[in-house]
Amino acid sequence: MYNRIVCIIILMLISNMMLAQKNGAIKGKVVEYRTKQPLAGATITIREKDFATTTDSTGIFIIPNLAAGTYTVAITGIGFYNKTLNDINVVAGKTYYFETELTEEAVKLKDVTVKAFKGEHNPQTPVSAFSLSREEIFRSPGAQGDIFRAIGTLPGVVSSGGQYSAIAVRGQGTSDNLFIADDIPLFQVSHLEIEGFNSGFNDPNGGRFSIFAPRIVENATFQGGGFGAQYGRKSSSYLGLGIKEGNNTNPLYSGQFDLIGFTLMYDGPSGFNKKTNLFASARYQNFDLLLKMIGLTHTGLPSYGDYLLKTTTELNAKNKLSFIAMFNPETYKRTVKNVLDSKNLNDDNNSNFIGQSKVSKAVAGLNLRTLTGRSSSWKNILYYRMMDVNNDLGYTNPVIEAGGEIVATDKINFEQDLRKIVNKQQEAGYRSIFTQRGKYLTFTAGADVAHVNIDYNRRLKHTDTLYSFLPTDYRPNPAQYYLMLTPDRFNASFKDAAWNVSGYLDLSFTLFKQLTINPGVRYDYTGFAAQHTLSPRISGTLELSGKQSINFASGIYYQDPAFSDVASQPQGHRLQCERTIQYILGYKIYFSPDVKFTAEGWYKEMDDLAVRPSSGEPFLNNNGTGKAHGFDVSLTKRLSQKYHGQISYSYMDSKRDDHDGLGEYNYIFNLPHVISVLASYKPNDQWIFSGKFRYASGRPTDKYIVHADVFGNPNYLRYGQEVTEKNGERLADFVSLDLRADYKFQLKKIGWTAFFDVVNVLNRFNESSALFQPLTGKTYFLGLAVFPTFGMRMDF
Repeated sequence: MYNRIVCIIILMLISNMMLAQKNGAIKGKVVEYRTKQPLAGATITIREKDFATTTDSTGIFIIPNLAAGTYTVAITGIGFYNKTLNDINVVAGKTYYFETELTEEAVKLKDVTVKAFKGEHNPQTPVSAFSLSREEIFRSPGAQGDIFRAIGTLPGVVSSGGQYSAIAVRGQGTSDNLFIADDIPLFQVSHLEIEGFNSGFNDPNGGRFSIFAPRIVENATFQGGGFGAQYGRKSSSYLGLGIKEGNNTNPLYSGQFDLIGFTLMYDGPSGFNKKTNLFASARYQNFDLLLKMIGLTHTGLPSYGDYLLKTTTELNAKNKLSFIAMFNPETYKRTVKNVLDSKNLNDDNNSNFIGQSKVSKAVAGLNLRTLTGRSSSWKNILYYRMMDVNNDLGYTNPVIEAGGEIVATDKINFEQDLRKIVNKQQEAGYRSIFTQRGKYLTFTAGADVAHVNIDYNRRLKHTDTLYSFLPTDYRPNPAQYYLMLTPDRFNASFKDAAWNVSGYLDLSFTLFKQLTINPGVRYDYTGFAAQHTLSPRISGTLELSGKQSINFASGIYYQDPAFSDVASQPQGHRLQCERTIQYILGYKIYFSPDVKFTAEGWYKEMDDLAVRPSSGEPFLNNNGTGKAHGFDVSLTKRLSQKYHGQISYSYMDSKRDDHDGLGEYNYIFNLPHVISVLASYKPNDQWIFSGKFRYASGRPTDKYIVHADVFGNPNYLRYGQEVTEKNGERLADFVSLDLRADYKFQLKKIGWTAFFDVVNVLNRFNESSALFQPLTGKTYFLGLAVFPTFGMRMDF
């Protein structure tokens, strides 16, 4: 299927190449943020040309006769916050089209016009709100176009190591964040998470790369906490993604080629309906060449693809229908040859692990937006998503010398299918969201319903030995320094379906012209937990002056148990939803239209957390509790001139207690100090330079003692790791400097961009986790040093 998509896009790229003309144009539509009503009379200004126009009665504007290059578009409207869009890339002979939203001024700012922060200055989302544009995501240094790597510099956000794109926010985990694309909830947004890699369970570090190719996301809105009742079933943060829409004016083609693969795009008329536009993208990534370049071939070979198609149809003046389909396959394979390439099992990123993982993800959805009145809109979303995981995981037993060196032999004992995991998930859902904006009150009411099917099997081929254990783990003999895992305590088979139902209401009103209050409430029924929950929430902002405000939020957030955890429990044992209570208080000041300072303190209480009482076994209970607190400060200069940047500092303290007799411990994402510095400079229309520096305290890791020769057999030498304190020590601090350079030039009728993007140019090895090697009795580290890529992008 996806091979056909690639062929279609290649044909689109080849066709019509000679139709381009000398100049291009910018065309767009401006709508109101809440109700999606078109805004007539908004003023559109091109800063580089000192040119202005206004939108017509349908919110449409056009700016013709622009030379190829990048432009800054400023949008203003009476009663609305101003907005600035940067790096609008005009291609010769083409019209660049976009649709954008303006937010109504709830409180008039007297001393400063906020024009560079887009949706961030919104009294209805007053805390922890940040936004990124398509170009900002693409040129974020070290991100390589990955949305999750791009937001890793935001205050309160940490990545789980240089080799991972997954994020953790304010003391919670990588699986606690809500992701929504075009109003469709997504639960699997990363590649190469490899279910079962971490002792048969999901890796807490999350996935390595996003399923969204570069320049797929038109805009991103992130809230690190305090989000409204409309969003639920996750408890930490919210990331809303707007997928790029096509245009009806003319076809635009783009191709990007780099060290690890290619990305092809089409943006233009659909060809089958005059009112329908089409945006299509195909990306394929294979890491063979890059891993050879940086000397990491022993890690195995990953590859993946991301294929997307989106159509948008203006049915009439009041109804807009979009269709989106995504297909995201991936494979990972590590063989005996890769183990032998390791040379030494004590070296970083080395292991005797082998296996094969095949995963396919797909999403399809319809989104109908209806303007029901002059100040109201109604969205109806129908979607389907699936995930199919098929993993075989095992180990080799090479002959090793005393220092951990692997002895080269003609034959090596191995077992690739010791553990087998088959995880098939399907979800069909419907969402209905109505928004009404009045003179004194704005409200959003909605309902969600979803039917979830799970078909899950996990098998252990025979009894396995675990060499890492807690003092509370059952051992028949205290002198037995290992655990025996039997198939009957590991195997699981689950095939069932359940309904999830939600209803929510968000209100917003202003008191005394300075205080905006946003109360809301959410109801959820979670079928697999057979649980009803109610989540009241409130946020608000108090304008102190024309530039300053105090912002606050509080609420209850419930999180559904993970589907893989639901499926692996003993028959009749139900996991409950986890609960988090959040409190946030912040201060915000605009020093100028494009410079903002924010400071927020936050506190969380968590209970009913799912915890594993016995190492290596799937059984979970909801006995866990936790608490976290911290504060974030950031100074942001948005891209409104030739340069932009951000400096942020976060303090995070996060504790957990599994109530297993071992007491309170530092959670894996307890990172007391996190510093991020981002800077970008555009000296002219050709060059863009950017850099990013990140520092974080080392991740918590276990204290332990090592027991030698646990079987008393020198011919079968194995070591045991007895944990003496959960996360009682820390890995080395994380330090990384990322650099990127882009050079744009025009060659005849094609716009070219050459780029060079390096993660961790210092080549410092950053440890993401420590793993015990029972063959040597030593600890080795997973992590990443330098990770370069370079390539070329063309637009025509």
